[in-house]
Amino acid sequence: MVNRWIEQQWQHSTAWAGLLIPLSRLFALVSGLRRRLYRSGWWQAQRLPVPVIVVGNISVGGTGKTPFVLWLVQQLQQHGYQPGIISRGYGGTATQRPRPVLADSAAIAVGDEPLLLARDSGCPVWVGRDRAAAGRALLAAHPAVNVVISDDGLQHYRLARDIEFAVMDGVRGFGNHRLLPAGPLREPVSRLSSVDAVIVNQGATIRPGDVPATVPVYFMALQAQQFVNLADPTRRAIAADFIGKTVHAVAGIGHPQRFFDQLTTLDIQAETHAFPDHYAYAAHELAWSEPILMTAKDAVKCSAFATTNMWMLPVQAVLHPNPIELVLAKLGNRHG
Repeated sequence: MVNRWIEQQWQHSTAWAGLLIPLSRLFALVSGLRRRLYRSGWWQAQRLPVPVIVVGNISVGGTGKTPFVLWLVQQLQQHGYQPGIISRGYGGTATQRPRPVLADSAAIAVGDEPLLLARDSGCPVWVGRDRAAAGRALLAAHPAVNVVISDDGLQHYRLARDIEFAVMDGVRGFGNHRLLPAGPLREPVSRLSSVDAVIVNQGATIRPGDVPATVPVYFMALQAQQFVNLADPTRRAIAADFIGKTVHAVAGIGHPQRFFDQLTTLDIQAETHAFPDHYAYAAHELAWSEPILMTAKDAVKCSAFATTNMWMLPVQAVLHPNPIELVLAKLGNRHG
């Protein structure tokens, strides 16, 4: 696939990537100017009446923001907060204006990740291209919400924020450290010096130069739960039920190999099928008779045509050390 070939070029200083360095410099100039205009106050960032926590990344592709957002929601709820979530709704077709995401919303309309968050978070979720407008709409509809989490949006400077988390892939890192299109970065690594913390997904260490030494780093692991049947969510299965059998694994996420590797660690040898991130599946593309394993993000796009041989593997984020004290301290300062 083209996407995987491009990613391979980004992981190394190839001649192909080197040819694009002039475009990367132009990208850096434009994005840097935009950031400075907002931070200097020349362009006015919009502040919501409640604290805003942004969970984003500086690289393209999936890094694990969604499970971290779910973890953060749960932690805040346990400490007495009533969070709400806003998102651009990437992949959705109806996000020009702010709109709520309900458990029965269509993924093609609101986006797969917001739908997953709406189903699993237990808090209101709104989507819109203008996240500040989405935040205002959410708060108008749910006045009890006292903290807003922006899923993605590290580069959406139109929305003022009180806490910034940058999530990075602990396996891929930042590749060749170059900006788009010569590399995978939306912003230079130096941008991390201004975030409150970096969350390293699926990595026990970080490479030299990946994160400024002054920034707190937390490590996140994604623990697999029991498999859940798409056609009948009351049915559960464990890894042993698929070991030694012919099974198919599908993944339309930012880094499909992460899911395939996770199945391998469970001793499941699957025939793998990687799709582009946010891919809109059609029933005929998953017409195998053998068991089909997928991520929770893929499952929300397949539930409308779910069959009894489709199974999703939910994951739960585990953080070490726990950054909730950092969050509570920042929220306390915001109200103080």
